[in-house]
Amino acid sequence: MKKNKIMRFFYLNSVYTLVEKNKKKLYNANNIIKERENKMILEQSEKHMIFNTTQIPDVFFSEYLQSMPGDYLKIYLYLSFISKYSKEVKINDLSKNLSLPFNVINDGMKYLEDNKLILTKPQGYVILDLQENMLKELYKPNIKTDPEKIEENAKNKERIQLVEYLNNKYFQGVMGPTWYNDIDTWFEKYEFEPEVLIALFDYCFKKSALHRNYIQTVAEAWGLNKIKTVSDLENYYLQNDKIMRMKKDIAKKLGKHSGLTQYEEAYIEKWVNDFKYDMDIIEIALKRTTFRNNVSFEYLNNIISDWNERNLRTPEQVLAFLEQRKQFNKDKAELTKKVKKETFEQREYDNLSFLYANNDSVEGENND
Repeated sequence: MKKNKIMRFFYLNSVYTLVEKNKKKLYNANNIIKERENKMILEQSEKHMIFNTTQIPDVFFSEYLQSMPGDYLKIYLYLSFISKYSKEVKINDLSKNLSLPFNVINDGMKYLEDNKLILTKPQGYVILDLQENMLKELYKPNIKTDPEKIEENAKNKERIQLVEYLNNKYFQGVMGPTWYNDIDTWFEKYEFEPEVLIALFDYCFKKSALHRNYIQTVAEAWGLNKIKTVSDLENYYLQNDKIMRMKKDIAKKLGKHSGLTQYEEAYIEKWVNDFKYDMDIIEIALKRTTFRNNVSFEYLNNIISDWNERNLRTPEQVLAFLEQRKQFNKDKAELTKKVKKETFEQREYDNLSFLYANNDSVEGENND
């Protein structure tokens, strides 16, 4: 009986202890939950490289990719990749890792810096945030007065439709933000009609060179040729076709079967664009080289430039001048021949007896 009481005591005591422990755990769990409600700590498990990604913003594809040389693109992508790990890298390392010559790496780094893709700092390079750069470039304070705004809005209605057309036709609807500013610039600077701007994009697209630098170069060339309207552009194309035919014709007549050099073509463009000469006048100059070997374009340019300075505008004027100069050279040669003949002709004397008299006198004096 006594033994049963002792066993019951130990049993109740163990039950009480277990209950108290569970109460304590429950209290601690409730406190932890309350603390988590007040403060939540989030952690991300470290990933192996095979699960990581390198993000390139869309603005890179719309603004930079088209005009970036392949080797420089390779450099930029690799720099974007290693920049996530804050790794130290040297130019020599890049050359080896990318299998590119040292000078290509140097030129590529300069290209990336010039195009504001990276920034040089004393300790190395920083990959710039392209989205932030784009935002800064696009932001312009609006300081126009109300009348100016109204006029600008009216002018922009047609321009908005044009930009939308260019975006859909040449950029599949994802034209980069800076193109809008470029189009405005080309409108204002060169005063292009909308149809001329469409022709500009179409020309560069067909040349597989639809990037900003090339379009700017063509736009500047058209501006220098005073192209503003469709009519101006048509005349420009006709003139270009004419020059191309003349270049082929001149190369054929001079036996230059391998074609003309860039400098030789520049001479022809000067004769046509600056001097306003047609093939009928240039051919007169070509015929004058028939009996000469290895005729240089510099020689031809001297002849044609002389005609231009003398304001000879037609073939008849050129031929008349050449005939006049030929006659002048002929008269000059005859005059020179006559002068030489008179200079060296012996003088004639009617009575030479005085010479003998003098001789006799001398001889007489000697006989004395």
